[in-house]
Amino acid sequence: MMENAIAVEHVSKKFGKFYAVRDANFVVPRGCIVGLVGGNGAGKTTTLSMIMGLTLPTSGSMKVLGHDMAHSRQGVLGLMNFQSPYVSMPSKLTVFENLNVFGRLYNVKDLKNRIDELIYDLGLGELLNCQTGALSAGQKTRVAIAKALLNAPQVLVLDEPTASLDPVRASWVRKLLQNYQGQQQATILMSSHNIEEVEKMCDTVIVMHGGRVLSIESPANLMLKFGCSSLSHAIDAVVATSST
Repeated sequence: MMENAIAVEHVSKKFGKFYAVRDANFVVPRGCIVGLVGGNGAGKTTTLSMIMGLTLPTSGSMKVLGHDMAHSRQGVLGLMNFQSPYVSMPSKLTVFENLNVFGRLYNVKDLKNRIDELIYDLGLGELLNCQTGALSAGQKTRVAIAKALLNAPQVLVLDEPTASLDPVRASWVRKLLQNYQGQQQATILMSSHNIEEVEKMCDTVIVMHGGRVLSIESPANLMLKFGCSSLSHAIDAVVATSST
């Protein structure tokens, strides 16, 4: 079994003269939850987009389960999935229709039972016949997570997985994702501005700033390294140190 689920190797992404990501290097080991953090413009979303094969790197390579996402992404797409509050599902389709369509695209076996499981797990029963475009932001987040789990992915890429959820729902979703990861031995790479969430969920934290990877540490080690009582302060210290 290969050791790493995701390998980002000397990746840069340039838009005109602007580098959104510059010489990024990191790996995500199989069976781990890894957090990608940083302020707006740090390069997180561009990095996730390249990992999914939606954006091509200017240089370097993105590999998922050994597949180069710029050249052989078709060989791994069925083994991964993605959630983001910034990517909308077809708004005029109902929740059930969206899950059914995406399930068929992923060739999910026993699709009806899989949808039923996710409806129960994410409390979507009352929303099934609602048009997705009419849902609240928090409801759309839960539907997007259901979509991301449809094919029981080995690699799950999450962008703000609890965005717009109230604290109770957010805690519920975090536990569901952690249980899924543990049961399936799946790999999760998640970007979040909720640093408390990252501290609770992640084995490792990757700090980005200005398109560069500044630090790769466990939350505990990062706080110890900078003598901070919170992960948020430790991340701020990483960024401040890089600017001096």
